[in-house]
Amino acid sequence: MGSHDQSGMLKLRCWRNFSYCKKLMSDNGVRVQRFFVADTTNEALEAAKKLNAKEIVLKAQILAGGRGKGVFNSVLKGGVHLTKDPNVVGQLAKPMIGYNLATKQTPKECVKVNKVLVAEDLDISRETYLAILMDRSCNGSVLVGSPQRGVHIEEVAASNPELTFKEKIDIFEGIKDSQAQRMAENLGFLGPLKNQPADQIKKLYNLFLKVGATQVEVNPFGETPEGRVVCFDAKINFDDNADCRQKDIFAMDDKSENEPVENEAARFNFLDLGGSVKETQVYQAFKLLTAVPNVQAILVNIFGGIVNCAIFANGITKACQDLEPKLEGTNVQEAQNILSNSGLSMTSPVDLEDAVRKAVASVSKKCHLHPDPLGKEFHFSIRRVASLITVKEMVVSLGGK
Repeated sequence: MGSHDQSGMLKLRCWRNFSYCKKLMSDNGVRVQRFFVADTTNEALEAAKKLNAKEIVLKAQILAGGRGKGVFNSVLKGGVHLTKDPNVVGQLAKPMIGYNLATKQTPKECVKVNKVLVAEDLDISRETYLAILMDRSCNGSVLVGSPQRGVHIEEVAASNPELTFKEKIDIFEGIKDSQAQRMAENLGFLGPLKNQPADQIKKLYNLFLKVGATQVEVNPFGETPEGRVVCFDAKINFDDNADCRQKDIFAMDDKSENEPVENEAARFNFLDLGGSVKETQVYQAFKLLTAVPNVQAILVNIFGGIVNCAIFANGITKACQDLEPKLEGTNVQEAQNILSNSGLSMTSPVDLEDAVRKAVASVSKKCHLHPDPLGKEFHFSIRRVASLITVKEMVVSLGGK
């Protein structure tokens, strides 16, 4: 099985600069296929010649899977093409670059392809799955692997749990040689060959720490017929809070394929209601939320003395007509007065859980939902209540100073 059977998409968070992601891995000693990214047909042709590979794979670069079976509006079928002749790469790229590609994961209007990946194609004699991710239950990172590579590893874990292996990594000691070797063996790399994957595993973990990642997933983590271990396809997710430490990485964020509303939300630090929150942020956040037709309910929780509830209340009243916030923090009385004089219909919940139930109940009347879907065992995490409010009734609970 050749690498062209895979998506070939190395995701930088959910960003579009795949070449930078591959370079990031390569610069840290992780073995990937040789590649170039081309913006034009001429660049694609020159890249193919520079590779001097036995076989070349050309892949449309968009943020969506299923590209191999996709269709272009240029009538070209397939967003992934193979050739042994570098001289035809330009011809293959011509009906790809600048045209829209439709796959099972793209929106109805399709996605325009602005770049193509030109890479050496390597055969894969065996595929495995490997990931390093943050795990709350482990209070740190965990190494996960399976000798049975799968597009949906969750299904593999459910159907064949004996083929899923985990190694909890001590946050202070880091990954041990014995752990990397054991995982390599569990993935089926035996004898002298297991030293290669063990070394790659350690380098992937070092990359994981270095870039402030929350997940590094390699699927497939494969072996070539020549006995080389290669990270054929990977996804890297980053901690959003690491942007101050990873400026070079976050500077590569390409928002060209984002929904317009997503970019607008980013401009105003959407729903980041810390102590420095401004009325404009609150106003814009709720304008965005209430503009979405299918938003039936929004529950807002503001808790803690650092938040100025008056600023929040002003933002709400300017942006919305009917909401359900629960506020707790500084200037609560002033905020109460602002909301009381806003002309909005309001009742007061007993606590946060009661506010959630009232919000759900207001929607269930219109959508025929169960009146109490949360159930008796419902436990609420205040940190997770970022946004939810009914657009027809308001329930406000203010506490604090």
